[in-house]
Amino acid sequence: MENNLVTTAYIVASALFILSLAGLSQPETAKRGNLLGILGMAIAFGATALICQGYPVQIGSIGLGVLVGVLAAARVAMTDMPEMVALLNSFVGLAAVLVGFAEYLQPSAALTGTDITVHRVEIYIGVFIGIVTFTGSMIAVAKLRGWVPSRAVLLPARHVFTLGMLGAIAVLVAPFLTATGSPGMWILAAMTAIAGIFGIVIVMAIGGADMAVVISLLNSYSGLASAAAGFMLNNDLLIITGALVGSSGAILSYIMCKGMNRSFVNVLLGGFGETASSGKAAALEGSATSTTTGEVVELLANAQSVVIVPGYGMAVAQAQHPVAEITRLLRAQGKQVRFGIHPVAGRMPGHMNVLLAEANVPYDIVLEMDEINDDLSHTDVVLVVGANDTVNPSAKNDPTSPIAGMPVMEVWEADTVVVLKRGMSSGYAGVENPLFFNDNTLMLFGDAKTNVNGILAQLSASTAPTPALAAA
Repeated sequence: MENNLVTTAYIVASALFILSLAGLSQPETAKRGNLLGILGMAIAFGATALICQGYPVQIGSIGLGVLVGVLAAARVAMTDMPEMVALLNSFVGLAAVLVGFAEYLQPSAALTGTDITVHRVEIYIGVFIGIVTFTGSMIAVAKLRGWVPSRAVLLPARHVFTLGMLGAIAVLVAPFLTATGSPGMWILAAMTAIAGIFGIVIVMAIGGADMAVVISLLNSYSGLASAAAGFMLNNDLLIITGALVGSSGAILSYIMCKGMNRSFVNVLLGGFGETASSGKAAALEGSATSTTTGEVVELLANAQSVVIVPGYGMAVAQAQHPVAEITRLLRAQGKQVRFGIHPVAGRMPGHMNVLLAEANVPYDIVLEMDEINDDLSHTDVVLVVGANDTVNPSAKNDPTSPIAGMPVMEVWEADTVVVLKRGMSSGYAGVENPLFFNDNTLMLFGDAKTNVNGILAQLSASTAPTPALAAA
């Protein structure tokens, strides 16, 4: 009876996870999808608890996990969400490693004959995927936090080194399958150390402009690590959940790579961020033209079509709410206002969409790059709020640029471009942006939230009815 109940619960949880992914595919249904995922995970926890012993340990560990998770989620800023996601990916990988070592020391089921060999293979693969996910995710966190260089760090003879590590990992399989006791543990530990270094090397070789895809790919790895842990523990639900996360993350990574004109195979091999060009990027010439909030308000007042292109700078300044208010005011005046979202705007997939949804921006005016790029040449004013690499024309015009070939928002095609930025510094990819020097570009320097609030205040004042009209 108990086994039948657990099986039923696992089927229900699996269905909820599938419905959760379906809901998360659209902004309008994302909240419902999230709630379905939470419900599915609660059922999965409850069902698993029924078939496991040691309830005090379970309650203590789950309670501690819930406490840490709630506190972390409540305190983390939206600007730090990519680091949070990468850190959670690393936890999944580390969990798979610990499960693998525990299963080697004390298998969860009595095994004989070929079952032992199969279980050893599951352990070996699970630990390998887990440690690569862990170390790779930790390097991603370090890059996002600025603790290590965001640029692609390429070791001399890197490919020889990585192939050598993969060869060593493959060679260690045979002795691990036949070893027993401490020798087997030492072989597993050696493989773990080599694979950990492998994870560090492949992520260090990834450039800063590609970190959003890296986060998505590491999320896929975490799913594979979960599935591997499910095979080790003979837990069907964990296998299903891991397969869902792994496949969805891989599909998202592939879609983003196509959108950025990158090779998905190159991503998997850690060559992402390494450019084909060996030349030096073209030197920038000219001077930037600064502007004021008053001039920007005048431009918006005379414009009929406005496109807002947000980037990580908007997240840092937490300017999404006043941007949403500006959008409301302009649309109330009959102007066409839309948002253009680059696939890798921010530091993780969907970063800008989440910010705009939080500020209650209507979903139907938030368009992807491919949907709006062709309309930019017919746009009066483009407001670039904190974006840099994703609006860099050198990606199209300079074959020697490190981001050459990457599709970008072609904002320079608009009549006027207003860039809200603190200064003239390069973007996260470390590439200078010639957009700032274009004749039709105006630079509004300073904190994005302060400037956006200034624009909002002047727009509100200019559209507010006079006291005499209000009395009438």
